[in-house]
Amino acid sequence: MSTQSPTTPATPSPSTHRVASREEWLRERIGLLAEEKELTHRRDALASKVRSLPWVKVDKNYTFDAPTGKKSLTELFGDKRQLIVYHFMFDRTWSQGCKSCSFVADHYNPLVVHLAHRDISFATISKAPIEKIEQFRKRMGWTFAWVSGANTDFGHDFGVSFTDQELTSDTSVYNFTDKPYPIRELPGLSVFFKDSRGNLYHTYSTFARGLEDFLTAYRYIDITPMGRDETQTGGMGWLRHHDRYDDKPFVDPWAERPGITAPLAQ
Repeated sequence: MSTQSPTTPATPSPSTHRVASREEWLRERIGLLAEEKELTHRRDALASKVRSLPWVKVDKNYTFDAPTGKKSLTELFGDKRQLIVYHFMFDRTWSQGCKSCSFVADHYNPLVVHLAHRDISFATISKAPIEKIEQFRKRMGWTFAWVSGANTDFGHDFGVSFTDQELTSDTSVYNFTDKPYPIRELPGLSVFFKDSRGNLYHTYSTFARGLEDFLTAYRYIDITPMGRDETQTGGMGWLRHHDRYDDKPFVDPWAERPGITAPLAQ
């Protein structure tokens, strides 16, 4: 278990960065604005293509464990026609959820009420048993709906859960084209639609760095002089659960003991 604080980024200096007059800065900033607008328009076009993807009917029945009992995938919609599912990394052997998924959850927890007013339900699903999920959810102070898929194939069918055998196979795929990381649970986000007859359809999924679009904190960090400054921390090595900064005990759940991030020894 690590109790070290995240690495402090190096402080930038005017001696190592270009300094210009206000007029020069404004001229370059306006030039950059044109590129930003182009990116915005490209994002709009890409979102349109996402919505134009064909749908796949969900014919399999999935039942999840919730704090109040069993819930079907249909019930996760509530009275909404659209459902977003966040696949939260939380293996049954871990004592707590993934720190990166927790980072994402910190962003979407307060948005659920707003999504509901656009006919969207939001649910989080993990492989851990519901008792562990509830304990961790309460610790983190989250209020979103979180259910366990421990007794279903949902995570496997939607590309985020892997058996030990699959992790050693060259044919296993994560993020549509890549070999999965050697962790049995990986992150993702999936979208579903329910028609007037109650039929369910899978409309979209994204994984890996595709999830960065939902990390608003990175959008703020990226516009500061130091940016992410993650070279020395190995990517998100600086990140902690939000209640584990300031030298509080912290552990990456998959590093708690051997056999978590790779297939278990036979």
